[in-house]
Amino acid sequence: MQQAFWKSLLLAAAVVAGGCDNDVGTTPTEPAPTTTDTFTGTINVNGAATHTFPVAAAGTVTVTLTGITPNATIAVGFALGTYDAASTTCQQVRSNDAALQGQILTGSVSGVGTLCARIYDTGKLTEGVGYTFTVQHP
Repeated sequence: MQQAFWKSLLLAAAVVAGGCDNDVGTTPTEPAPTTTDTFTGTINVNGAATHTFPVAAAGTVTVTLTGITPNATIAVGFALGTYDAASTTCQQVRSNDAALQGQILTGSVSGVGTLCARIYDTGKLTEGVGYTFTVQHP
C-alpha cells in the first residue's frame, strides 16, 4: 500500500511539472510600426530636391514616386540613401536615373538613423516639374 502511495505521488508530481512553463526571457517581439511620409515640391531644369526622414528601428523602407506633373511620362532621377548631417549630403544607396511615375525603390535599414530620398533632373527636363513621393519606414 505504501508503494502505491509513492507511485501516486510521483505521478501527480510529474503531471504538475509537465504543466509548468519554464521559458525565461522569451518575449515575442512585434515589428516596429510603419510610418508614411509624403513629400511634394518642384524641381527645375538641372535641379534637385532632397528630403530627409528619421527611422526609428530596423526594417524595410519603401519610396514610391507617386506623381510627376504636368506630364507623368517625364523621366527623372530618383534615389534612396543615407543622410550625413555633418556634410548635409544624401549618400545614394538605391537609385534610378530614368524613373517614371510609379517607380518604387526599396531598401533595408539596420537600425535607428536618418535616411533621405532625392529627386533630380538627369538632363531630360525642358521645364520645371512638380513631384510627389511617399516613404514608408519603421
